[in-house]
Amino acid sequence: MSRIGKQIITIPEKVEVKLNDGFLTVKGPLGEITRAFKPQIVITIDQEAKTISLAPAEVTVANRALWGTYGSHLANMIEGVTKGYIKDLTVEGVGYRYAVAGNKVVLNIGFSHPVEVEIPVGLKVEITKADMKISGFDKEVVGSFASKIRSLKPVEPYKGKGIRYVGEHVRRKQGKKTAA
Repeated sequence: MSRIGKQIITIPEKVEVKLNDGFLTVKGPLGEITRAFKPQIVITIDQEAKTISLAPAEVTVANRALWGTYGSHLANMIEGVTKGYIKDLTVEGVGYRYAVAGNKVVLNIGFSHPVEVEIPVGLKVEITKADMKISGFDKEVVGSFASKIRSLKPVEPYKGKGIRYVGEHVRRKQGKKTAA
């Protein structure tokens, strides 16, 4: 039995959930997300009680694995269209900085040229002094864009220079010791 899959998901106010031909659409105040769901998992939507329940059509190993996965996807979709998701990045290093130019993020991160990364549709990027705040209603898009930015210049362990998540702890290494 899937602990996540068998939980009943409540639909908050101002959120509409529709299931059409294997595509589940969640529409809320922040946006609309559509995702394809396989027919092996039966999704029951009770509009009057404002609840959603999931159950496998037949119990197989694959269906039991998808049961919990689909439950967490559905909960993330509902939370995304009501509250949204935010990832915070910070940059450390002399001369390292971010800038937003139109629909691109321009990064000066120690290379001989500035790196330009296009912002996906539906995301909002805010830049402060050394921090970048990526926000949106789709958890996967926000997380993948933040990890793409972070992977351009990961934090090195000796001086701590690079791009990291706010609150991420980087384990520092000791440098070379001089001979006595």
